[in-house]
Amino acid sequence: MTKFQFLSMQYPDISSIKTADSLLRQKVLNYDTPEKLKSLGIYPYFREIESDQDTKVMIEGKPVLMFGSNSYLGLTNHPAIKSAARRAINKYGTGCAGSRFLNGTLDIHTELEEQLAAFTGKEAALVFSTGFQVNIGVIPALLGRNDYLLLDELDHASIIEGSRLCFGKTLKFRHNNMESLEKALQNCEGGGVRLIVVDGVFSMEGDIANLPEIIRLAEKYNASVMVDDAHGLGVLGKQGQGTSSYFNLTHRTELIMGTFSKSLASIGGFIAAEKATINFLKHHARLLIFSASIAPSATASVIAALKIIGEEPERIHRLWANTRMALFELNRAGFDTGNSCTPIIPIYVRDDMKTFQLSRMLLEEGIFVNPVTSPAVAKDASLIRFSLMATHTRQQIEEAVEKICRLSKKLDII
Repeated sequence: MTKFQFLSMQYPDISSIKTADSLLRQKVLNYDTPEKLKSLGIYPYFREIESDQDTKVMIEGKPVLMFGSNSYLGLTNHPAIKSAARRAINKYGTGCAGSRFLNGTLDIHTELEEQLAAFTGKEAALVFSTGFQVNIGVIPALLGRNDYLLLDELDHASIIEGSRLCFGKTLKFRHNNMESLEKALQNCEGGGVRLIVVDGVFSMEGDIANLPEIIRLAEKYNASVMVDDAHGLGVLGKQGQGTSSYFNLTHRTELIMGTFSKSLASIGGFIAAEKATINFLKHHARLLIFSASIAPSATASVIAALKIIGEEPERIHRLWANTRMALFELNRAGFDTGNSCTPIIPIYVRDDMKTFQLSRMLLEEGIFVNPVTSPAVAKDASLIRFSLMATHTRQQIEEAVEKICRLSKKLDII
């Protein structure tokens, strides 16, 4: 049979024949948790927003105060960034139609990488299509069968997924517990690479990694440190340069990872390190080699965002003023906010159903927050994730806190 005969073959229509449910279909049909929550009127996910991502958004035609966004500096609708994205589309089109490794590297990708290296204080940087891809691309590329990966138990899901793709042995230590980390390091046998990967700012708890002690232990046991600074860039350190900058430990942190979907008002991610490490990753990270390149508009948006961060340091100052105010008011009202000291404030409810109820009741009163329940956290650690932006006003924060207090009292949370 020639290929032309194959292409012209006609096959009988069997679409009407009934077949038994596959095991896969049975599995997905048995998953009914969302439907149960919807029947109770408390399903809190995939809420459709009809406007830009600002301190106030539109949902079902109604204005809602946004306290669930990661746009910490409030840059997602900045006119200079939107203008930069439009110019990039006009020049480069809407996509790159290939991977960075082959035909998908543009001159603005290289420009962005140079700026990110300078911003983070590293020799070089490498841009990926998403932040999630950075962690599941970098970690397996660096570690082989005789190597060790050491993770904080509360590390981001992308780091956990990276560990699952890694041939090395993974050891977890208790959250920000240096005694537990040292025991894990002592269990690393042989001469393989030892890589400690931690969030700089933990995305649900809002606390900061104990980087000084982590690096001290890393140097004691000949290990390397990688910081996922998705929630630290634009928030911590000199000019928002992140957790390592905050502790003045940039030169002793071997790898710094970041995303563009938080403070940098776009989508994508990067890893920054010395030139030799970046060169290695360019030729070994399968998630880079076999994934389509980040879009020109997203790339240009990040370049513009970095420029604004440098020119408008007052944004970071406002973000921290808002953070201090919200933490003070929530703690004064009697809420448990854990160890948070950043714009990510967990309001612990410690009951999944009440967390869903509070989220729904707040949305009905015009306040958008994110409920975090098991299995994302332990059943006794469910929380409302309350996150701040530099562009929130004092009045908006006061309104949100007042409604959270009033509704929490109705639910016997406080």
